[in-house]
Amino acid sequence: MTQSMEESLLDRNSVNKASWESHFTANVVLSSSVAACGYFAYGFAVGYASPAQSGIMNDLGLSIAEYSVFASIMTFGGMIGALTSGKVADRFGRRVAMWILDLFYILGWYSITVGKRAWWLDAGRLLMGVGAGIQLYVAPIYISEVTPKDIRGCFLAAASFTLTLGFSLAYYIGNNMSWRTLALVGATPCFIQMLGVFFIPESPRWLSKIGFEKEVEASLQRLRGENADISAEAAEIKDYTEIVQQHSGSKFMDLFSRKYAHPLIVGTGLMALVQFGGTSAITSFASSIFRAAGCSADSASRVMAVLQVPFAAMGIILTEKAGRRFLMMVSSAGACLGCFLAALGFLFEDLHQSAELTSSMVFTGIMLFSVSFTMGMGGTPWIIMSEILPINIKGSAGSLTTLVSCFTSWIVSYAFNFLFQWNAAGIFFVFAFFCGSVIVFVAMLVPETKGQTLEEIQASMTLLQ
Repeated sequence: MTQSMEESLLDRNSVNKASWESHFTANVVLSSSVAACGYFAYGFAVGYASPAQSGIMNDLGLSIAEYSVFASIMTFGGMIGALTSGKVADRFGRRVAMWILDLFYILGWYSITVGKRAWWLDAGRLLMGVGAGIQLYVAPIYISEVTPKDIRGCFLAAASFTLTLGFSLAYYIGNNMSWRTLALVGATPCFIQMLGVFFIPESPRWLSKIGFEKEVEASLQRLRGENADISAEAAEIKDYTEIVQQHSGSKFMDLFSRKYAHPLIVGTGLMALVQFGGTSAITSFASSIFRAAGCSADSASRVMAVLQVPFAAMGIILTEKAGRRFLMMVSSAGACLGCFLAALGFLFEDLHQSAELTSSMVFTGIMLFSVSFTMGMGGTPWIIMSEILPINIKGSAGSLTTLVSCFTSWIVSYAFNFLFQWNAAGIFFVFAFFCGSVIVFVAMLVPETKGQTLEEIQASMTLLQ
């Protein structure tokens, strides 16, 4: 039997491996920065729910259940966006997909800003969720496809860092600003991205997928610099795309063939476990968690916002230095310990122990979870997803993994308030269990991808079957 397409590609690479240099150019920085604006917008939108909670509930007279709908419906919209994200990005290109997601964000923020009734705010949050569902797929995919292999992880981690900045900004300024004004601030990065899209090149790998060979070289030349030799990189992209399209289908059901089982299990498994670790609940309802523990919500939220920034910056360095696997396991261990401390704090409260002990343990636990998640657990799964999915199934597989992330996030964010009122300690013990499960999952199934081209990673992942 003839060699599989992945074996043929790996054999060719072992004989004549591309050895182009990394090109840290202005266009690579600009392209990644424009894509990162969507991350900033998403981070701000996620962080918005916590500082805006008391103002919205008081002004509109919402109950806890009604506000839970508002906070969680963004992730429900994310499921809608996820279902279309791959198709949109594959049919129209990565740049147009960014422009479309900004339209949803802007319409959503406008609805919240002018809304007089709860359903206006819910509709706006839903629209923002659709934009977020597209953003969570297209941004890491685009950045991974335009950056050189040995700095790809740094750029992807830096983009995730802007998500932390957006989240932290919403927390830091949100408690001293009306919720309508805060919504106007949240729309700003969307306008910046809409403008920036016109100044960045399209992904060379997407251009190769649709057969625009001359445009592939033109895009690479812009990204790598006028004097760079892009022949080896262009040849590998074209060869891999051609082999994949000749030997593989791209229909949705092709996802479930045995050869794609490993990347699909890694992508969807990571997304589900990370979300069940509690991030959407903790970020959306941090203020109410702090109040329940007897902490000052305003002060604790500001400390949380400030602490996240240096740890997110640390994650940029560790992504390439330590690798994706190590960073995921370390950050998951920290998040697990943080949830465990918070659970113990609320358990002591149930046992009528010292109120100071409860507040200090919950505060320490939430801070530890926050910095650990920001350092690696938050952005690394999206980095891995953008690297391991083969180009011919990237649209449908990327949509599926994003859908899994949004669906599990919706479950957690909607159910959290009810479960928290029923048994605060118990829900944090559950979060700790899932954070710990991430460590085992990564150790057993997730490969290290640093320092390899996308074509090498994807070929080795499918070859494992």
